[in-house]
Amino acid sequence: MPQVEMTESKENETRIELEGAIREYFEAMYRCDEELLMRVFHPSASLFDADDGRIFVDPINCYRDTIKRRKSPESTFAPREDEVLMIDMIPPSAAVVKVRVRIHENRFVDHLMFARDETSWRIVAKLWHLEEIVQ
Repeated sequence: MPQVEMTESKENETRIELEGAIREYFEAMYRCDEELLMRVFHPSASLFDADDGRIFVDPINCYRDTIKRRKSPESTFAPREDEVLMIDMIPPSAAVVKVRVRIHENRFVDHLMFARDETSWRIVAKLWHLEEIVQ
């Protein structure tokens, strides 16, 4: 299989674009911004939860409805906690990103699978885990 080589400047540009998509994800979650959420998620994306020993699957359109109904952390002046724990680039057009994000009293660890098309990075799958409930 041929190796795909990227110049250092192209790698940096690609990573900067990915970091921008990660920031959009954090903003969408904190503001419960449906439009921003749909911009960062691929239209065919699915979300997964494996807590409690079962695999729960939520298509992005169902998750969008959940976000639409949720009171945003921003509107309640909830503390904002979001951080990137790991980025594993799969050049030139895929990455796995592990983040921690707080939504109200719930602190989650999300594994976001990103793919890049001609124009932008999009989340194609998300696996989340409720790390802890913060009082």
